[in-house]
Amino acid sequence: MSNVYAYILLMAGITYLIRALPLLFIRRRITNPFLRSFLSYVPYVTLSVMVFPDVLSATGSLASALIGFVTMMGLSLARKNMFVVAIASCAVVFVTELLM
Repeated sequence: MSNVYAYILLMAGITYLIRALPLLFIRRRITNPFLRSFLSYVPYVTLSVMVFPDVLSATGSLASALIGFVTMMGLSLARKNMFVVAIASCAVVFVTELLM
């Protein structure tokens, strides 16, 4: 059981280092356009990677999950409001589940 605490402590230390080292080594503003562009997308990519697997397993069937996902992607690419995208995707999954 003590190994669990060692793993948690090691994981906390690594997480802290990953967040603290850039603050220690990068003292001035980042001016490289490519790097700034890359860093601006990191939160969106991280959220997408964390959410996507659950999107496919959140419903009763893979078919309704895929239909909801396609709806979400289509509305997002059409630049609809995030609230509209979420409500429409949930409604499509709900109706699909009722019909299946």
